[in-house]
Amino acid sequence: MKPPVVLLVDDEEELRRSSAQALDLEGLSVVQCTSAEEALDFLSEGFNGVVLTDIRMPGMDGMTLMAKTREMDPDIPVIVLTGHADVQLAVRAMREGAYDFIEKPFNTRNLAEMARRALDRRQLVLENRELRAVAGKRDDIEARLPGRTAVMVDLRYRIRAAAPTDADLLIVGDTGSGKEVVARAIHDLSPRATRPVVVIDCAALPGSLIESELFGHEAGAFPGALRPRYGKFEHARGGTILLDEIGSMPLDLQTKLLRVIQERTITRLGSNEPVPLDVRFIALSKVDLQREVVEGRFRDDLFYRLNVVKLHVPPLSERREDIPLLFMQLAREAAARYRREEIDLPQGLLREIAMREWPGNVRELRNAADRQVLGLNDLHNSPDDSHATLSERVAAFEKAAISASLLLHGGKLKAVYGELGISRKTLYEKMVRYRLSKASDDD
Repeated sequence: MKPPVVLLVDDEEELRRSSAQALDLEGLSVVQCTSAEEALDFLSEGFNGVVLTDIRMPGMDGMTLMAKTREMDPDIPVIVLTGHADVQLAVRAMREGAYDFIEKPFNTRNLAEMARRALDRRQLVLENRELRAVAGKRDDIEARLPGRTAVMVDLRYRIRAAAPTDADLLIVGDTGSGKEVVARAIHDLSPRATRPVVVIDCAALPGSLIESELFGHEAGAFPGALRPRYGKFEHARGGTILLDEIGSMPLDLQTKLLRVIQERTITRLGSNEPVPLDVRFIALSKVDLQREVVEGRFRDDLFYRLNVVKLHVPPLSERREDIPLLFMQLAREAAARYRREEIDLPQGLLREIAMREWPGNVRELRNAADRQVLGLNDLHNSPDDSHATLSERVAAFEKAAISASLLLHGGKLKAVYGELGISRKTLYEKMVRYRLSKASDDD
């Protein structure tokens, strides 16, 4: 982590230099900026410092700088420097999220003490984010999203990197691949973990009540609105909004959603008062939104706004070696859910499962595990590989057999090559050929 800094933003050169010198004498590291535009170049989600900004500056003013800073990371402390005539403006800044304000001319020792307290708070926020990410590293994320394949290791790495930030995300993947599992894992590893998750199914929003459902309404806003009502956006304040099947959202509502994401405010039906909205947006999509943009079914500006961080959840066809491990875990979960004894899963069954096609992905695999635990076994038929060549079928069989044996024997190679009746050298060669490993490591 970089050492903490005070980002001092003021267009008055003499005051800026004298303040910087005084803060430096108090033991604080200071970066001087002559404009808000220049200050933005130093800011990011993980910025380790505090912003001290004058309110009135040519070009972008201090209030706008504060708003843009909070867009990047709402936990960056912003201290407003104000003249006597601007005290009411400073009070407004406090309402909108400023850490504190100090009136000119100020005592530099008081300013230094205020900045020091803000830096301590920022340090605590950043340390907590790191601790949250580390706490979920093994027993949380890997339990939710198991897998030894490179695509799953990479996905878990990206989740751990993105979760502690407040960036909006776009999660794409086939039906049943686990997009919502990924989204909820991100929420649980974020600073918003104790706040609500509100799921909005964009494909099932009631046409006549869409705005009321999302934005809420005041009493009398329309016939039947007898009392005020919070919308889903307000229910999620401080938490996370999951926009499921975002590609199904009507174009007119996309326009309103874009405004909400940009301004982080909503206005209830029947009201003219904007309501601040502190939320993180995570959009889920099974369709290619870029193609939807090209074909005119999705707004390009909304796509780019949501696409700050993009995560791809791979289908089972891209992580076939993980299927036996995943099936075993799903079977254990099903046994606990149905209060059944855990069942033995023979290697032949796991090999067959690994070779099958699973167009419904994890959702379909979970249903198969449930049926297996309940004794309604339908996994005795051979997988459909009629379009594969003989060599492809042999390779798929070998890979599935070795992967299942590695799983069953916990990566102990002697037991694996003994069971398969091959030499140690042959096992190594085939593991290299099929890119199999005896264990995974996310560190």
